[in-house]
Amino acid sequence: MTGTPCIDICTFDGRSGQCEGCGRTRPEIAGWRKLSPYQKRTIERDLPRRLARLSANLTPKPTV
Repeated sequence: MTGTPCIDICTFDGRSGQCEGCGRTRPEIAGWRKLSPYQKRTIERDLPRRLARLSANLTPKPTV
């Protein structure tokens, strides 16, 4: 991937500290330009898992 995984939905989850749009943390976002290509790829590979976890935590639980 070139550039950034940002999708311009910059809302952060209070528990994980991850962006609900791209899945990165604030420090990852702030330092993105300075990260090596290897570091960026490592984060990018983890983003789908992070976003799935965020999505699961944001989905209201059914009441019984």
